[in-house]
Amino acid sequence: MSTTVSSASGHAPVISPAERRQRRARLMSALGERAVAVVRASGHRIRNRDAEYAFRQDSDFLYLTGFNEADAVAVLLPGRPEGEFVLFCLDKNPAMERWTGIRAGVEGAQAQYGADQAFPVSELDRRMPELLKGRDEVHCHLGISPEHDRQVIGWLNTLRQQARSGVNPPSRLVLLERLLHEQRLIKSEAEIAMMQHAATTSARAHTRAMASCRPGQLEYEIEAVLLGEFRCDGMEPAYTSIVGGGENACILHYVTNRSVLKAGELLLIDAAGEHDGYASDITRTFPVNGRFSPEQRVLYQLVLDAQKAAIAAAIPGNHWNQPHEAAVRVLVSGLVALGLLQGEVDELVRDPEPVAGEDKPQEAAYRQFYMHRTGHWLGLDVHDVGDYKVNGAWRTLEPGMVLTVEPGLYVSPADNVDPRWWNIGIRIEDDVLITADGNRVLTAGVVKEIAAIEALMQADAA
Repeated sequence: MSTTVSSASGHAPVISPAERRQRRARLMSALGERAVAVVRASGHRIRNRDAEYAFRQDSDFLYLTGFNEADAVAVLLPGRPEGEFVLFCLDKNPAMERWTGIRAGVEGAQAQYGADQAFPVSELDRRMPELLKGRDEVHCHLGISPEHDRQVIGWLNTLRQQARSGVNPPSRLVLLERLLHEQRLIKSEAEIAMMQHAATTSARAHTRAMASCRPGQLEYEIEAVLLGEFRCDGMEPAYTSIVGGGENACILHYVTNRSVLKAGELLLIDAAGEHDGYASDITRTFPVNGRFSPEQRVLYQLVLDAQKAAIAAAIPGNHWNQPHEAAVRVLVSGLVALGLLQGEVDELVRDPEPVAGEDKPQEAAYRQFYMHRTGHWLGLDVHDVGDYKVNGAWRTLEPGMVLTVEPGLYVSPADNVDPRWWNIGIRIEDDVLITADGNRVLTAGVVKEIAAIEALMQADAA
């Protein structure tokens, strides 16, 4: 069970066992008493030889159980008299626990995590066919783990072999995401507190990285500052950090982080931590030497204006794509004014109509400088779950949704423009909570105005 821990910013928030019970109850209510949900925990992954990657629990499993051990399986059985929440987990094993850490075991699964019943995971295949009897549907993840898919089919085949005894196996396999991911899309007050904690720590990490940056450093030295702040607050990186200077800032998913930082270039940092699984996601761009050049300044301000327009459009009642549309219009208008694009803004913001016989549709001209979308859902996953369209239409934004807002511009030597614009890569990203009366920027703790960036960097240099 999660416990409150001390952190650099005070006591860290937690998700209570009561909230996890409510989540399971809400999902089971949606499932109905003729269905069952099977949710599998993550396993350990080998990095090389016998060294493992750091364990990260499956987000759906963590959301429903809070159980942070590998190789477990949660089964939700609405209306079952013997108990609706059954957890299969690794049993206690003192010899193994000396090597790999203390396990909750079946007793801890009930006492600490609220399972109605718990069994060793070694008994999963023997017990599951019995648990599936009388159910019409099995809701689970499919197509992610071939081993899991084979195991589910094996349980159903075991029941089919009992057909002469009057046993009817479930007749439908349903993707668990259909119900669970809709539930995860709207964040509770406790989840928002978790995400605010992650955002606050990550903003502080960006501030320290910005203040400590000097020409001649290596990108990974700045990355170390970020990781140090995450670790000091008991957090993990939410994703692989992007720390790209100069031309590397124009590579959207650059993660090598080994180049020398040079005066006169920009540094783009896309990095953030996660708190007990809940992610933040921040990008800031700033001059390595603490002063924007004229070209950097004008493009940076353009991206910042686009972000402000997008955040203003991220309000309840607007649809998902309106922040993106707002950002694109600002960017295109600015690029036309600077001579980097030619044409009418109303035409340039739209993708050209498909041409008959062409395999690949034409793209709007602005996409050579801005090739990604303006945001994504955020939560237990950095690119969190939830459909962006419902019945073919962009989803309406509602209170409790959290999204990133991250416009950018990237000008490389491959673009047919004046060389003075080359190797300027800029992205500005914040995490935005939709509220009843508008929105709240969770990551406001790190500066992004030009004057504030330069003041911070110059003050520290002095």
